[in-house]
Parts: sequence; structure tokens; C-alpha cells
Amino acid sequence: MNKGSIWYIGLFMTAVLVQVLFMDAIQFSGLVNPYFYVIFILLLPLYVPRYLQLLLGFMLGISIDVFSNTPGIHASATVFLAFLRPYIISTNVDEQDRGKIPSVMNMGTGWFMKYSAVLILLHHIFLFYIEMFTFSDFFNTLLRSVLSALFTFVLIVVSQFLIFRK
Repeated sequence: MNKGSIWYIGLFMTAVLVQVLFMDAIQFSGLVNPYFYVIFILLLPLYVPRYLQLLLGFMLGISIDVFSNTPGIHASATVFLAFLRPYIISTNVDEQDRGKIPSVMNMGTGWFMKYSAVLILLHHIFLFYIEMFTFSDFFNTLLRSVLSALFTFVLIVVSQFLIFRK
């Protein structure tokens, strides 16, 4: 096992623990729920095979589901995130950047902000609509999705500058 693998195992466990112990306790007016755990999928190296991204997305989501007592909701949303990730990356990455880790330090602030904002927003929209499992109260669910995605986005970008130097 190399240094990179150990770092990602630690990131996986940290993302789950931070989500379960701290982020699940944060709720503002029932509209804002941060889902910081998506940082694990966002920071996977660009060269990770698609099947492994989907598998890791499922493992991450099901881990959150087990602790949150949400049967499969986070697993499906995280697999959706992992499924969309290569498409978003392919529109924004040159061939010489394929070996990099998508972080502010490696790809630049603007690139990382666009990349993470799109994926976080799509993840949250999928998550909240699958949770509601109805389109009644469509605009309230959309508002919850956007506000939660915005808060999660801010947390992830701030974490890039404070914690992650890779």
C-alpha cells in the first residue's frame, strides 16, 4: 500500500466521521444541511478508473446511510456524483493535467470552484429530490438543495485553503 492510498483511506474515514459527528447536527431553519462527505469523491485523482469511482461512491454513501438511518439515499446520490464526475472533468481538463489531483493547489482556484460547484449542486438536487420522492413542493426542495449546496461548497473551498495542501 503506498502513501497515496493511505491518504485516501484516511480522507474516507475523516469525511464519514466529520459528516456523522458534526455536519449532521447542523441545520439552519430546516433549509440548510451541509454534506461535507462529498469532498472524498471530489478529491479523487483524475486517473482513477470509472468503475472504482462508482464503487467508492457507493461505499461512501452507504457508510453515511448506515449512520444516518437513511436506506440508500446517500448511496444513490453519491453514485450519481461519481457517475457525473468524469463528464464534468472531461469538459474542463487538458490531457497534460490527467495525472493530477483535482484540488485548488493543483488545478487553480477558478477551475476547482467551477468543478466542485457543479458537482455539489447536482449531488444535492438529486439527494433532496430522492429524499422527498415527489415533485410536490418542488420549489421548496429546490431552495433547500441550492442553499445546502452553497453551504457545502463554502465548507469545501475553505477546507482546501485551511487543511488540504495536496
